[in-house]
Amino acid sequence: MIAKKRFMTEEEFEKVVIQRSYSSPVLVDFWAPWCGACKVLSPQLEVIHSRHRGEWVLVKINADKNPALSIKFTVSTIPSVKLFRNGKVINEFTGALPGHIIEEWLKRSLQGEIEP
Repeated sequence: MIAKKRFMTEEEFEKVVIQRSYSSPVLVDFWAPWCGACKVLSPQLEVIHSRHRGEWVLVKINADKNPALSIKFTVSTIPSVKLFRNGKVINEFTGALPGHIIEEWLKRSLQGEIEP
């Protein structure tokens, strides 16, 4: 499931991300339409997600349209990617990383081998 919303309320975020993360990890991509690095990262995340369909959920959130969520989750740089499990952020990164690095990051994060 890819939830592509231009605007997401905190209540929707609670259901789509927080509650869902109790049954499946949820990868949240905070992006903005003017962000060049976001335009590089977003397609990579979608390709990776399609290869791992069913293992985790991808949600894309426009940071400009959701300033309260950006503040709540301390998004100060975009793209900002946060992985949620059991209602909490378990790992995160910022910037447009190469696909193979993202794959390794996801693998380690989902296996619990989280690096500080």
